[in-house]
Amino acid sequence: MKFVDEWRDFERAKRLAERIARAASRPWRIMEVCGGQTHTIARYAIERLLPTDMTLVHGPGCPVCVTPLSVIDHAGAIAERADATLCTYGDMLRVPGSRGDLLAARARGGDVRVVVSALDAVRAAQRDRARTVVFFAVGFETTAPATAIAIETAAALELDNFAVLAAHVRVPPVLSALFDDTGPRIDGLLAAGHVCAVMGTGEYEPIAQRFQRPIVVTGFEPVDILEGVARCVEQLESARRAVEIQYTRAVRPEGNPAARAAIDRVFAPRDAEWRGFGTIALGGLAIRPSLARFDAATRFARPSIVARESIECRAADVLRGALDPRDCPAFQRSCTPDTPLGAPMVSTEGACSAYVHLRRRPSR
Repeated sequence: MKFVDEWRDFERAKRLAERIARAASRPWRIMEVCGGQTHTIARYAIERLLPTDMTLVHGPGCPVCVTPLSVIDHAGAIAERADATLCTYGDMLRVPGSRGDLLAARARGGDVRVVVSALDAVRAAQRDRARTVVFFAVGFETTAPATAIAIETAAALELDNFAVLAAHVRVPPVLSALFDDTGPRIDGLLAAGHVCAVMGTGEYEPIAQRFQRPIVVTGFEPVDILEGVARCVEQLESARRAVEIQYTRAVRPEGNPAARAAIDRVFAPRDAEWRGFGTIALGGLAIRPSLARFDAATRFARPSIVARESIECRAADVLRGALDPRDCPAFQRSCTPDTPLGAPMVSTEGACSAYVHLRRRPSR
């Protein structure tokens, strides 16, 4: 049965590649805004199935990668407090800050723990009321509902020793920044299916119309991406510019009402710094004032560290789609998984990591 399914996918991929080749009359540049999609593109060498003059551009699809250096420094300072425990996802441990990563903070005596869910941090706070447990929350809108539920659970349990350092970011505002950018042209966009499964597509419609770019909400399998590219190209070759949902098995225009309600109860949109972009208007989520007692950003002072990016690291250009990771001078030279200069090399959704671990160099 597995062989039959794989054969069907192969035949479908072949037909989609032929559909793209028939439709494309120009060298279009299409960006995907999801690290999972980037890894699929690299793993299956999808670029080899496309016309040679068509380019897939990797965008800011990794929330770990766009987390600013100053926030990582703040997390490291909290971790080294004698009265605090920092909990976060494993992806964050090796992201470089000004004084090294969170593993370095642990080596200096900090209590840094890996959790698989925000509620694990809540349970840690329940077990040890003498310490303040801080959950370092990173992610797009996809993971924000889980963080919101953790804060509401801590409030219900009256856990005064629980706090969240919220670094959640919102995808639609950065899309406007990408289309406004004076850098390389982006003709169409493959939007992140998991984000839209939560938030729906309402915020994407005005972006598509304002910038006259097609946006196709796409899944993560090779055939999903190929179909997303085909739909983008067909729109570009016509006069139509709209939001389409390719990932219909998971995404509805209205999103997930329960998840959206949880986000709205706990968070409010705020201006936020994105690594590689600077401050994005309403590009992040802030804990509401009514729940400020759980906001680690206000409970713990920021460290007096001047955050400085590596002068060798071109992560900002990679995140903006201005540089292919493999064309960075530091790629697999001074910047490797063992000696990373930037987050895209160590995050499991990072574009640089994708091309190191999957060892693909698709022909142009």
